[in-house]
Amino acid sequence: MSEDDNNMEEYPTEIHDYLAAFEKSLGSVDKMLKTMISVSRSELLQKLDPLEQAKLDLVSVYTLNSMFWVYLATQGINPKEHPVKLELERIRTYMNKVKEITDKKKASKLDKGAASRFVKSALWEPNAENEHSSKTPAKGKKRQ
Repeated sequence: MSEDDNNMEEYPTEIHDYLAAFEKSLGSVDKMLKTMISVSRSELLQKLDPLEQAKLDLVSVYTLNSMFWVYLATQGINPKEHPVKLELERIRTYMNKVKEITDKKKASKLDKGAASRFVKSALWEPNAENEHSSKTPAKGKKRQ
């Protein structure tokens, strides 16, 4: 019997796909962490503007707290009753604030002067020339 056969017998086959996906996710996290650790934090922050720095910090702290959440769950501790839940909610609040700032930057600015000129040119305004032309008789027979 091979080692894989022993492992297959240790857990129900229904969760095999879940475990494979979990192992793949752990591999992705490990790869990302190695990438982040390979570059010094000060070098990375120098290349980013303040808003991007805030995003990086928030993603980092959220990831660490999420990993701690998973650790608590694997130890049989209910993370929903642990202070880490409040910390994750606090971080999400700041993430939403950063998102609002980003959305405001992306929003188009209104040029009031241009909008005013556009509306004025689109609206019909009677003036002396228009009034004169509307009072002239239509082409055809002239009245006598």
